[in-house]
Amino acid sequence: MSNFIIHGGKPLYGSVRVGGAKNASYKLMLAALLADTPSRILNFSHISDVYLVASLINSLGAKAMQVGERAYMIDPTHLNKDEIDPTSGEASRASTLFIPALLAKFGRAVVPFPGGDKIGARPLDRHFDGLKALGAEVAVKDDKIVVTAKQLKGTTYRFRKSTHTGTETLIMAAVKAKGTTLLENAALETEIDDLIAFLNSMGARITRRPNRVIEIIGVPQLKGAIHKIMSDHNQVVSFACAALATKGDVIVENADSRDIEAFLDKLDAIGAGYEVGHYGIRFYYKGELKATDVTTEVHPGFKTDWQPLWVTMMTQAKGVSILHETVSENRFQYVESLNAMGAQIELFNPVVDHPDELYNFNLEVDKPGNRHAARITGPTPLHGGEFTVKDLRHGATLMIAGLIADGKTILHDGQEHIDRGYESLEEVFQALGATIRRQ
Repeated sequence: MSNFIIHGGKPLYGSVRVGGAKNASYKLMLAALLADTPSRILNFSHISDVYLVASLINSLGAKAMQVGERAYMIDPTHLNKDEIDPTSGEASRASTLFIPALLAKFGRAVVPFPGGDKIGARPLDRHFDGLKALGAEVAVKDDKIVVTAKQLKGTTYRFRKSTHTGTETLIMAAVKAKGTTLLENAALETEIDDLIAFLNSMGARITRRPNRVIEIIGVPQLKGAIHKIMSDHNQVVSFACAALATKGDVIVENADSRDIEAFLDKLDAIGAGYEVGHYGIRFYYKGELKATDVTTEVHPGFKTDWQPLWVTMMTQAKGVSILHETVSENRFQYVESLNAMGAQIELFNPVVDHPDELYNFNLEVDKPGNRHAARITGPTPLHGGEFTVKDLRHGATLMIAGLIADGKTILHDGQEHIDRGYESLEEVFQALGATIRRQ
């Protein structure tokens, strides 16, 4: 167990360098299993999700080996198992993303249901329906997903609603299918573009078409390649919110403004300071932050991953802000903890005329007690407290709140949630002047 002890009230100042994106890195590792020869992937962050996926790859007979400070070699040559040990796979969101490589190699894949953060139901129907359209048979047996197909065949498949991971799964499944596949209403996240670039460097033939269409022309084989992972824009937003909420001044090296345009637009709206340069982006407090309204959307809109960080920062803005969450049906678990620290956040359900069109989650999984919007009144002074971390974003959110707050904040992270997405986060904040330590 990691315990984090934070004494808040200090503005952050300095610079931080972000590494490779969590939501791209482990998916590239799995894409490398589709090749016949080894790949080298660069710019990894030292996070537990990467170590977990490397362990799962090795358990299947293939090799994932660190070959430099931030590089991994993925060798698929001796991949010899078509089933993931359920006791290890449940801890990762990646389990369904193993399906394409195992199908391509063995014609069969057996994986546990994905775990990860408890931020709402995962719409796996969008994965399953797409795999079936490609010619696979999908069954659930003993709480495991069993997928079989002798040869996937190209098809035209339209996602009913946007799905980031579902789009990636079907791209990897279609890349060695026979014929051409068109994915309609495909997700637009930049991590998907990173995956496409890697697969194309391996010999795939994947093209983004207008109107959210991705075309994949199947190829019989792929070869290993060298690829550098894109920077993690969720880390960029985390450090931006921490800098602004503590009235600090932080340079985030390697930040790419093209990945966070929706976030930067909202910084303009609240009067926050930022400068885009060849080095990355500088985020700095230049005066009182102003309340504004935000609606989360699928990319290129304001991402759901950013909303807990944004809400924490808006507790320090003047006025009443509204955050409307439309991507996940249950992502306000952190609000109770922030209110315990002195925040004034009220959860409610706004009136919506056409909910099935607005909300990206499946309405049938929504529960009566879920709330889809937050009303934040600020600025409110925060005070320290003692909390148990529930998931990755909950942990990062409370850490930033602890940096804002007066007094001592203690975070118990028994499952190492924070380490899943951030590399030695407490050391980064220490270097920026915060009083924080891991016990």
